[in-house]
Amino acid sequence: MAQAWKCSGLRWSADGPVLVWDGGRRSALTWGKRVVFGVAEGSVRTCVGARGHACPVSAVVPGRSTGARCEKCARLDRAHSVAADTIADDPRPYHVYLAWFGPGMVKVGITAEERGSARLLEQGAVCFSWLGVGPLMAARRTEELLRAALRVPDRIPYAEKRAVRAALPEAAADRAHEVAELHERAVALPAWPESLAREPLRIVDHVGVFGLAGVPVAVGDVSELVAGGTVGGELVAAAGPDLHLAAGGGVVVLDTRLMTGWGLVPVAGDELTVPVRQFREAGGVQDGLF
Repeated sequence: MAQAWKCSGLRWSADGPVLVWDGGRRSALTWGKRVVFGVAEGSVRTCVGARGHACPVSAVVPGRSTGARCEKCARLDRAHSVAADTIADDPRPYHVYLAWFGPGMVKVGITAEERGSARLLEQGAVCFSWLGVGPLMAARRTEELLRAALRVPDRIPYAEKRAVRAALPEAAADRAHEVAELHERAVALPAWPESLAREPLRIVDHVGVFGLAGVPVAVGDVSELVAGGTVGGELVAAAGPDLHLAAGGGVVVLDTRLMTGWGLVPVAGDELTVPVRQFREAGGVQDGLF
């Protein structure tokens, strides 16, 4: 039997999406590539640990969890996290951004300046613009200011992002409109922190990077992986952690965060036998998996 591989997640490089495996192996994903793998028979999904450390008890975690961490490791992972707002003394400069995911879906967020646009690619932002740059706490205050004064959320569920990807405006100007409007209102707010430098509007559009132009409407998404199940399909688009795979019954979305914690093996077939949630409106040396 082939030795199982462990996936540590999807990353975005300058050349596009890349699956990363425990041990450092990377599999570049290009449009038209066949993505095919199986879940090892009789296996269970185990906690991926926290902050570079393995889970001390190899706890079993639910198949539908996108975090793939047990309760103790999840607490440890968030104990020193900018995203969880548990760090106040990070000396690095931070960007505040406005990101657009579809009509009516604009969010405000922050990311370390040194990361560039990586955070926006990871979130599946269709387009975005920087809003300002400065110390962490000033960036946090600006984020809260936009939530309070302009009712701009700081989170948009992935399910909502997926639902609109096949119906995005064709013109880049139409995709940029809501971000441009909010940017103008945001930089004019009187309570803007003095230590946060305003950034001019510069829209970055990811439709081409994600392969979303003309992407077919997805008919559903993988709800979880299961032992003995298989995933197979042609990659037609990717955004954030999601792969859009053309399978026999239409395009299905696979959230690659569901792959972590499982032992994955190469398979000869090209079937999709894991549970799929239908959308209401259809749309030695180990052998590598890819």
